[in-house]
Amino acid sequence: MNKKESAPSVPRAVQDCRDLLLWMIPHIDKLPRNRRFTLGEKLENRLLVILESLVTAAYAPNKRTFLFQANRDLEVCRHLWRLCYDFRNIPLNSYQHGGKLMLELGKQVGGWMKAST
Repeated sequence: MNKKESAPSVPRAVQDCRDLLLWMIPHIDKLPRNRRFTLGEKLENRLLVILESLVTAAYAPNKRTFLFQANRDLEVCRHLWRLCYDFRNIPLNSYQHGGKLMLELGKQVGGWMKAST
């Protein structure tokens, strides 16, 4: 595919959320069974809801409502991810990297919210 045929441009926050999901899902899959179907499932579902909110915001005339929802859900994900670490189900380096990815996504969402006022 050449540059003229490339996919339409998506907001950076959408791409960052997609990248976070691509990185996080294999880590969720490695959680112990008792955590995979509680914390892991909630975390994965919430990240998918964030992606949906961001894609919706890209097309919505009132972006702030969807961006606020995405930002709130991202905060929940941070807490769920921390619980995974607190239960010693993920190593420190994975916890830190996941936290960094969520921080970057939060910055993108925050910037997008400011730009849409």
